[in-house]
Amino acid sequence: MPLTRPAALLVALSLGLAGCTYSDHPAEPAAAVQSTPAPTAPTASSAAKPSLSGETVRDSFGNVDFYTTVSGDTLAAVARAYKLSEAKVAGFNGLQPGAVIPAGTKLRLMPAGPTRGAMGAATGEVNGIPMDYTVEPDDSLAGITYRFNLTEEQLAEANKVPFAYEKGNVFFIQAGRAIRLQKNPVDSRSGAGAEIKNSFGQTVYYTTVEGDSFDSLGYKYRSTTAQILLYNPSLAGDQPIPAGTKVRLIPGELKIKGAQGTFTTDANGIPLTYTTAPGDIERQVAFRFGVDQLRSANRPSSGTAGAWYDFTDLPSGELVPGQTISLALDKPINKPSP
Repeated sequence: MPLTRPAALLVALSLGLAGCTYSDHPAEPAAAVQSTPAPTAPTASSAAKPSLSGETVRDSFGNVDFYTTVSGDTLAAVARAYKLSEAKVAGFNGLQPGAVIPAGTKLRLMPAGPTRGAMGAATGEVNGIPMDYTVEPDDSLAGITYRFNLTEEQLAEANKVPFAYEKGNVFFIQAGRAIRLQKNPVDSRSGAGAEIKNSFGQTVYYTTVEGDSFDSLGYKYRSTTAQILLYNPSLAGDQPIPAGTKVRLIPGELKIKGAQGTFTTDANGIPLTYTTAPGDIERQVAFRFGVDQLRSANRPSSGTAGAWYDFTDLPSGELVPGQTISLALDKPINKPSP
């Protein structure tokens, strides 16, 4: 979709995605990998499910990808502790179920290579934690998350996108796309700043504290560095974000393709109403202002019909220009049913 600069940075936004192109990312350090004692398995009785005391290697989300055995460990016990079948753990490690495993054996707790639904190439760091993956045709979200021991939400977080947009296979599952599998390390002090939210619970503004960074904000609010820079022209990508900076996390004043109209705000800068412009699309208006229930803020005052506002083209969601609609769930604009 051809766009002029700076709108070119909004290619993914034109689809309503908090999109992430990998040119946005500089060369990145290895994931924060921890070697820790393994957790005690959930037990009905300690005899049935003995605890494990070997070391583990965890990914940036805390998922255990490798376990190193100690004396007395068995494949069955390891499998139970990590809610896997013995056959799977054996298969991941080229063993037979019931095989005796010597102390000091480093066991994989995820597939060792391509699997159905995740046949592409992956890169890893020194401890074996997978870092990046290139999607192949016929890959599936379930296949990718299974192969790399991730949840769908974790995969979305690593790529700084809302998982909601992947439900239609519109972000991750595109052949040739390189996706992230891990987060970069972030300062433990980050994320404690004050938030200003709209009536839908979306954070519109965040005031930074010591330790905040583009990565920490991106993982928390699912925004790429390119997006944050675009929404906040005073920031510089090669400079730290000063503590006390009020960072905008939605396009807001920035007009995007499919949401070119004008809007009003309350005293805190939270958008309240929007007047549509020619070519505006419902989902783009919702994206521009961080609204996930636009129709709920624009219900008829009686009856059970859907949103009262009018469309030029219903299948595409294109709105009739010149309508003033509500952007606030707690300040709806109601019109009588016809």
